[in-house]
Amino acid sequence: MASVGGGRLIARGAEAELYLQRPWLDREVLVKRRVRKRYRVPELDRRLREYRTVREAEIIHRAKELGVPTPVIYLIDIPRTTVYMEYVRGRRLRELLDELPREERLDLFHRVGVLVGRLHRGGIIHGDLTTSNMILTEDGRICFVDFGLAEVSEEVERRGVDLHLMRRMLISTHYGYAAECFQSFLQGYREVMGDAATEEVVRKMREIERRGRYVSERVEDGDG
Repeated sequence: MASVGGGRLIARGAEAELYLQRPWLDREVLVKRRVRKRYRVPELDRRLREYRTVREAEIIHRAKELGVPTPVIYLIDIPRTTVYMEYVRGRRLRELLDELPREERLDLFHRVGVLVGRLHRGGIIHGDLTTSNMILTEDGRICFVDFGLAEVSEEVERRGVDLHLMRRMLISTHYGYAAECFQSFLQGYREVMGDAATEEVVRKMREIERRGRYVSERVEDGDG
């Protein structure tokens, strides 16, 4: 497979490539390199990649300060738009949910709700809340990864989008227990955010869902 600096390519996304590199200063590291987009003006592309590289690293560090497990950042190479970070060992929640007893599954989502509540209370929007971006580590922590779409915001709209993504992901990927898992998630979220703030975000989430259905219906009717 392709490599960078001795690392092995393990994933390629729309904005970045991920490499597993070992050893790197006696550590096993994940190298995230944002790749050039040829359809962009070169100077604009470079500045945008540099900005997003620094922003993601800053948000990951800030999330950790809020009590949310995230990968340790080892190095930020701004000219190469590359971040060297901890390679988190464990299993993605998406891969293991079907194997868990109901009580353990609900407990996991309660814990996820607490962690998302900490993010939102601290002004961080993850932007891609899926069970593919949550890893149950070997020591039992839930580690959040991939903050490439994250932003700093305290807007209810942005929080509502995060919850909407979580609920939509559950329905599409884990349909058999989506409802009860989301309710368990909301219980944990409410413990951090409080009743009033949680209800406000849930109302916004429902509004976002209605907008999506309205747009879909118009497209199906030929009005899009």
